[in-house]
Amino acid sequence: MGKLWTLIIQLHSIAGPVVTLLYPLYASVVAIESQSKLDDEQWLAYWIIYSFLTLAEMVLQPILEWIPIWYDVKLLTVAWLVLPQFAGAAYLYERFVREHIRKYITERQYLYGNHQQQSKKSPNNGGKAKKFVEFVTPKKGDQEAY
Repeated sequence: MGKLWTLIIQLHSIAGPVVTLLYPLYASVVAIESQSKLDDEQWLAYWIIYSFLTLAEMVLQPILEWIPIWYDVKLLTVAWLVLPQFAGAAYLYERFVREHIRKYITERQYLYGNHQQQSKKSPNNGGKAKKFVEFVTPKKGDQEAY
């Protein structure tokens, strides 16, 4: 019975890295190589949500140390995010992340658009600062896939 219990504990310890990193890495590579964009979206959404989860876990570490079942809760949550039967990452991305990103991008475009209009009206718009901003700002065609 002692060897069985040790095996169960070892499998439980290995399950975290396998579910959170190894399987998603493998599935991400497969998704990149496939022609479908649906699986690409699922795995990009997973890595975004997993990054948020990891960041929150790092910030809340002193509190989470006092919760004895945190590892199990995290393992089940990440399994829900990863498993294709549930597609939890795509669901969370569509429901929560996309709304906030669109809001941020819309605000940024509004502010950036107003800045461009004001700079066209100013008499000195050929300076080094404008050239630097044009150099740093990504162009629409520069982000094509290789």
